[in-house]
Amino acid sequence: MQGIERDRLADYLNDWLEISRFKDYSPNGLQVEGKAHIQRVAVAVTATRDVIDQAANWGADALIVHHGWFWRGEDSRVLGYRHRRLRALLMADINLFAFHLPLDVHKEVGNNICFGREMAWPEPELLGEQQLIARADLPHAVKVEAMQQHITLRLERQVLVVGATQRPICRLAWCTGAAQDMILEAASLGADAFVSGEISERTTYLARELGVSYFAAGHYATERYGVQALAEHLEARFQLQCCFIEDPNPA
Repeated sequence: MQGIERDRLADYLNDWLEISRFKDYSPNGLQVEGKAHIQRVAVAVTATRDVIDQAANWGADALIVHHGWFWRGEDSRVLGYRHRRLRALLMADINLFAFHLPLDVHKEVGNNICFGREMAWPEPELLGEQQLIARADLPHAVKVEAMQQHITLRLERQVLVVGATQRPICRLAWCTGAAQDMILEAASLGADAFVSGEISERTTYLARELGVSYFAAGHYATERYGVQALAEHLEARFQLQCCFIEDPNPA
């Protein structure tokens, strides 16, 4: 029988993604146990009810996501939408794997690396606490408006920019998802501009006062690429059948 045993896949992913070195907000690795043998793997950004239903309809044995469950500080009771999600997963006997920070910073399939490649930016250095900030020097200075248009075209969604919008960009830093407050660290690393997914009310003022351009490109939009790269890796490594499930989110 083709495929891989669940425990072997769990051990491989835990080791390859180096989950033990991270201080994270939710458990990384296998979060909900399902079938013992895995042939078909669905990947998605977030383990929503719609994603679970699509994975079950496709016949997935495992679902690997960036945003899993059991976040620190959440109500731990299994009620309402949590019950409906968990019940759907258990009824389909699907294994749920989640990799949060490990899938942000991995040097091959990490969100930051993959997002930078999608944007056609130079290969970055991974810096800062837990190497969460990618930084690269551009081959030539780029105007803020041109960078905004470039990201917008690549992501096929409007990108918001605030801060020092007249400053040319020579050194660029980025961190996908909800990393807007890392603008402080990006500025300390000499970045002229910082790209992330979300924006807070305070971000505009920080960008102005730090003299940095901040681009809010969308949490979901910037974190679609790591799970897809991971699926490609698993297909090549273990000959597993993999599919990416979209659950679009404008935020």
